This record gives sequence, structure tokens and C-alpha cells, in this order.
Amino acid sequence: MAETLPITIKVNDDLLDKFSKLKSVSNKLVAQFNFQTLTANWYGDEDDILIIELCLETPASFKLRQEELAQLSLKQFSVTHFSDDVINCFNKGDKQLLCTIAITNSELELLVLQPKLLVGFIEVKLRKVLNLIAQQQSLASI
Repeated sequence: MAETLPITIKVNDDLLDKFSKLKSVSNKLVAQFNFQTLTANWYGDEDDILIIELCLETPASFKLRQEELAQLSLKQFSVTHFSDDVINCFNKGDKQLLCTIAITNSELELLVLQPKLLVGFIEVKLRKVLNLIAQQQSLASI
């Protein structure tokens, strides 16, 4: 049986179609971020591990997810807008966090024009989001 990692990355199909390397980039970043958060002692109590799903979205799919998350905020979830392109939805009872991140139109244009920037750009953007989560949850930055 495979053990689920605390941090996962889900990429919108339209982004995967546009950037063929994105799947391998996200797989590498899952391993890297899980290791870095482990060494930053995010998982000191094995019975109280924060589960984080990072969802990379297009501007259109981000808007749809934003509407879905607005409905969740009416229930047991705490929804925080870190910025115009990052929404954090936290289920405190289950210690699960869903973070929806848009790759904006201007970012998409840049990445299409300069595909070599993809790896570094995605890593920096997701690291920033994880550090915002760390700050929110009183964890060490990575």
C-alpha cells in the first residue's frame, strides 16, 4: 500500500496540455517540498500532520474553483485569499488544506514565450505559497 505524502500538487489538464514538462516538474516539486517541510519540522507530531493539496489552475478554472470555494466557506471551512491568484481553504477538523493557485494570463504568456522559465517559476510560486501557509499555521519557513 502506498503512503500518501503530506503535500501533493494537482495540475489542471489545460495547463498539462499547454506545458508538457509540467507533470514531471510537479512530481519533482512534490518530493522536494515534502523533504524540505520534513527537515523544517512540519511533521513533529505524527498524529497531527497537516495535509496540503496545491492545485495549479488556469485563469478560467481558477475562477470556477473560486466560486466553489465561496460555497465551502459557508460550511466548516476557513477560506483565506492570500492574493488575487491564491485561495487557501482550510478544514481545521481534518487538518486538510486546499490551496488553489492561478497561473495568471500574463504569467502564461511569459511561460509560452520563454518555456525555459517554467521550472524555476513554478518552484518559486509554490514555495511562496507554502511559506504563506507556514506563516498562517505557525510553522517554520522552507
